[in-house]
Amino acid sequence: MIQLRSILKPADNVGAKRLSVIGVSSKVGKFATVGDVVMCVVDGADPNGVVADRDKVKAVIVRTKKEVRREDGTYIRFDDNAAVVIDKQGMPRGTRVLGPIAREVKEKGFTKIASLAREVV
Repeated sequence: MIQLRSILKPADNVGAKRLSVIGVSSKVGKFATVGDVVMCVVDGADPNGVVADRDKVKAVIVRTKKEVRREDGTYIRFDDNAAVVIDKQGMPRGTRVLGPIAREVKEKGFTKIASLAREVV
């Protein structure tokens, strides 16, 4: 359950240290979960990275600490809250995706992110 002012760990190599959520779509509701797109602000960016400090970016949530129920009745949860920075077309801005991602990300149409990840759980 990601909401306003939640802190996300970047799961790609865009150069951000932290992502702070500043907007959740009204279609999604108050809380965003795996596969949802949120607006974020970059906190502490690497000077040689793709994004700069205090940039507003869109990000797809790929991991959450709060468990997510799947259609078959199983639950999945991760150790951290993580997101991948995307552009306007929904393509990842980084070239690598670090760590595992949930299968729901691929099912919601972000196949490029799923193909860059080493492990889809």
